[in-house]
Parts: sequence; C-alpha cells; structure tokens
Amino acid sequence: MPNILVIAHRGASGERPEHTIESYRLAIEEGADYIEPDLVMTRDGVLIARHENEIGGTTDVAQHPEFATRRRTQIIDGETMTGWFSEDFTIAEIKTLRARERLPALRPQNCAFDGQFTVPTFDEIMQLATDANRRRGGARKIGVYPETKHPAHFAGIGLPLELAVLNALQRHDYVADGSPVFIQSFDPRNLRQLRGMTRLPLVQLLEHELGDLGEIANYADGIGIAKSLASAEGVRAAHAVNLKVHVWTFRAENEFLPDDLKVGDSPAAHGDLDAEIQRFLSRGIDGFFVDFPAVGVRVRDAYISGVQDLHQPLTETSLPGKRLHGR
Repeated sequence: MPNILVIAHRGASGERPEHTIESYRLAIEEGADYIEPDLVMTRDGVLIARHENEIGGTTDVAQHPEFATRRRTQIIDGETMTGWFSEDFTIAEIKTLRARERLPALRPQNCAFDGQFTVPTFDEIMQLATDANRRRGGARKIGVYPETKHPAHFAGIGLPLELAVLNALQRHDYVADGSPVFIQSFDPRNLRQLRGMTRLPLVQLLEHELGDLGEIANYADGIGIAKSLASAEGVRAAHAVNLKVHVWTFRAENEFLPDDLKVGDSPAAHGDLDAEIQRFLSRGIDGFFVDFPAVGVRVRDAYISGVQDLHQPLTETSLPGKRLHGR
C-alpha cells in the first residue's frame, strides 16, 4: 500500500500566520506527518523560521522605530530586495517582533492573529516536535522538513546554515538512521555539501523543469516539485531512478486552484481542494505540501483506504450477492 506523506507547509499556514509555533502546533494536531520550516539566520548565528530573510512582509518590524534605519536594499541570489533582513538582527531583537499574516487579502481570518505570536527559532520548533512525540508515546515521531533558504548568500556573509541545521537536529535526536527528516533546498551545491555531512534524506526543490533526474539522484533522495511539473510521466521518471516525489503547494483559495475547481468569483474563497489533491495522488506521488493539513490528511487517508479496498482478497462476505451487517 502507498505511504503518502502529508507535509504541513509552514505549519497550518492556511489557518494561522505561517512559521509560528501555533501554526506548527495546529498542524501536528491535525495529523500532519511532517512540519516544514523555512530557515534563515540571525546576525548572531541563530536559525529562525521565516519564508525569506526579508522579514518586513511577515513581522511588524516596520512598526518599530528603533529599527527604521535597518531597512536597506541588497542583492540576494541575483534578485534585488528591499526591506529588513534577518542577518541584521540579533535573536534578542527578533524576539521583540511579532508575526503577521503574509497574505492578508487572501486570508483575512488569519489577520486576527497578527501580533500574537513571536518568530520561532528552529530549536523551539524542534522542541515542539519533541514534546509532541513524548505525548504520543510509541507512535511514529513527528517529521521535520527544513528548507535552507539562500544558503549561498548566508555562507557569503559568514553565516553558513548547514552545520547549524544538523546540530539542531542532533540536539533533538533527529539524526539517526530512520529519523523522520528531509532537508530540502533549491541550491544543488548546498545539497551536495550536505551529502558530505549527513546521511539524512535530501530533497532537491525544482520549479521550472525536472532536469537531469539521474544526476540529482547522485546526491539527493527525492525531489520537491511544483505542481506544474508533477505529471504522471514525470513521477514515473523520478521513481525510475529511486527518487521520491513530493509536490508543492496545495492551497484551498481560488487564487491557487485551476479554473475548473474554483468556487465563486472571489480569489479568497475556498474551492475544491479535495479534488485537486486527489488528482495528484492518482499520479503516484509520495507526498505533498499543503497549507491546510486537516484537508490533506482526510483526502490522503480516503485515497489509501480506496487503494486498500481494491486490493482486498475476495472472501465469502465480499462476494457479489452477499449482504453485510443485515442490510
């Protein structure tokens, strides 16, 4: 039977501001197999969870006059960005900020939580997972799926991410063989460097093309691909070189759904996310990133149950014409 992973994209980011402890906690409660933090570095070398190292879009830093002079423009991975950057702040300063919703027009309900949550460190996220594992007893550990954001940029300013990520996983006993961890990156150089440092599974992120899957298989264990790349043929090609296929990102709002699955005219209204996930499950994917983990778990479980039913051996009670439970 398939083992399909539900990966909580930045936590339950459709229901709480992304990359907050509350978002990750809700994702765990909703049954996600993995929680996914994007990791950037502070000036004093602490990993924090933010979508980008530019933190103006996801915190209230612009409302802090003491940090007004920190706003600047720089080039990161070839792109010019203006704002406030994690590497210009100590962790103590970051902790004075509060998270806010990144997509307020599409997720106004999440704006009700603006200002309530701090920016978490990777250690705090790992501690959340550790505490949840303790409560679960012997059940499978919560998986963690960190992404190294802009690793070349951070290495270039003397704040390399790789060893810091591995050390945090080590502190929380997530480095042994079989630990539920994937480390992901868009940067193949970063993944090649990590391959020389760890045997934990690595995932090459891909957005525009699949490229040379055989070459990727030399240093990675899977690919994390945009939905546009996740054809049945592409999935089979990846599986042929023993790469897992995880697809991103499934969101409920019409803005992110194909036209035939939209409901109503508002970009913020929720369409038929269930149907979209089902389409991709039928292509043989091994996991998917979702902003609404409860939906992902429900659809995944129903899909696997249906596959199991197809493979059930015939018994006397399952033969045609037999009536079950007195009906």
